[in-house]
Amino acid sequence: MSVAIQAHTQRNPLDSYLHVLHALILRDMRTRFGGSIWGYAVVVLWPCVHVFMLITIYTFQKVPAPLGDDRALFFATGAVPVLVFQYISREVMKSVIMNRPLTYYPQVKLFDLIFSRILVEIVTGFLALLVVSSVLFMMGVNPIPSSPLTAVCGYLAAIILGVGVGTINVAIIGFFPGWLLGYALFSILLYVSSGVMFMPSYLPDQIYYWIKYNPALQIAEWVRSAYYPYAGLQIDYLYVILFGLTSTVIGLFLIKHVVSKMQAG
Repeated sequence: MSVAIQAHTQRNPLDSYLHVLHALILRDMRTRFGGSIWGYAVVVLWPCVHVFMLITIYTFQKVPAPLGDDRALFFATGAVPVLVFQYISREVMKSVIMNRPLTYYPQVKLFDLIFSRILVEIVTGFLALLVVSSVLFMMGVNPIPSSPLTAVCGYLAAIILGVGVGTINVAIIGFFPGWLLGYALFSILLYVSSGVMFMPSYLPDQIYYWIKYNPALQIAEWVRSAYYPYAGLQIDYLYVILFGLTSTVIGLFLIKHVVSKMQAG
């Protein structure tokens, strides 16, 4: 890694930055995925396994889909965007913890670690979506939504939300390293209340009103609305986008103080 970075110090700034970013992405993939394409395949397939475990459990229990006629489509449309959000927000934080020593090289900034991991997670999430869609197609389920644009926007919102919460997490662990475990527990709460396994709108209004403040629920319903337009799901699009963008701005502002702390240390 150090050789790759030092070899490009004489290039122009943009070219040098792209090579550093490329080196960070390769390092991320090699250290996390065992240095082989098969290791990377495991990580891509992991969210797919998650989705199909839900389908298998509910199929054996003979529990009907809360919406529509197909369990597989219902769970996939809720789980995939929520997992995309959670993976980005968690892995960005872990990347900073694992790769912090690299910031001692003058060519590598904390933001570079964050940005490289975001790119890796976006590509991983896209590949996982392709795998899930392909498996659904082979099962005889049509994975194409009634409103493709709505579905695409829902997945983009999941990415924005993941980036925003991820930057906040990076700032928090700069001051409280134990937040890595704390966020893991908090993620479980977000996931359980996101509506992946049930229809939140079927809950009593008093409960539904409060859990709609969970942005993970909003992105799950956003994507589902593309597949079930007749369900009448009410999504606060502005809330989700502003939540993600505001979190990003606040996170980047706080990260400046984290960088100062790291340099002082």
